[in-house]
Amino acid sequence: MGAERAAVQEVQIETEVAKAPPSPARELWHHFSENKGAVAGLAVVVLLVLLAVFAPLIAPYAPSAQFREVILNPPGWQAGGSWAFPLGTDAVGRDILSRLIYGARYSLMIGGIVITLSLSVGVILGLVAAFARGWVEVMVMRVMDVILAVPSLLMALVIVAILGPGLVNAMIAVAITYIPHFTRLTRASAMSELTKDYVTASKIAGAGRVRLMVKTVLPNCMPPLIVQATLSFSTAVLDAAALGFLGMGAQPPTPEWGTMLAEAREFILRAWWVVTLPGLAILVTVLAINLMGDGLRDALDPRLKRS
Repeated sequence: MGAERAAVQEVQIETEVAKAPPSPARELWHHFSENKGAVAGLAVVVLLVLLAVFAPLIAPYAPSAQFREVILNPPGWQAGGSWAFPLGTDAVGRDILSRLIYGARYSLMIGGIVITLSLSVGVILGLVAAFARGWVEVMVMRVMDVILAVPSLLMALVIVAILGPGLVNAMIAVAITYIPHFTRLTRASAMSELTKDYVTASKIAGAGRVRLMVKTVLPNCMPPLIVQATLSFSTAVLDAAALGFLGMGAQPPTPEWGTMLAEAREFILRAWWVVTLPGLAILVTVLAINLMGDGLRDALDPRLKRS
């Protein structure tokens, strides 16, 4: 009897576990994995992160190492190429593959720093505008409108021209151009949440304004902000590459993909690989992050989830 009772209890426990709702992380992954393009994008992003982290172990050579005897050497599969340099060399004999691998570090670092800066400032300004209202809200939103009125790349160029060319200044410039997007999104989400009953209950319970901002309202504003941050990450990588291509971003010999494109412009007709391969790296990275962002948006938005 005791063994039968234990068996019955075990079956009941397994049934209850099976009926229990999945954890939020598991449910998110379930909806995210339904989008095959998003999964492929995530796989590419993970590969890029691994390349960036383990670049010294993976890259065949140092990014600035020069081999003067093989200047503009074609890729290994092309006539005259050497598999010692699988993707060829540039105008000063540097290995293209090694520079592309190290370039992943700069692209991911640029995207991460830009989004962190713009998201942090945008969330603060958006919450202040939503809670303060009045002239404070008007002033904040009009400044954001002025920034949005100027094309983002042009605004970034003006800021870099004032601060001076360089990777750090380019990241600051790009971050400033993205602040209005996060500010407007945070303000709209916060104002929507302020009309709900749980916020009223928190006010009646005596919660202060800072607590309402940070612990009550902000967590419920995060899903759209996460999606916006993911999609803006790819645009930040693209804008930073554009600044590097124009000579206003990372400066040579930094192995940043936009800078590599700028250095290779004059060889586009005689050495296709020095231009095409960095461009493909930018294309694949931006496409992968956008696919991942689309899948994340579908997974976080209840209206877009599949039954």
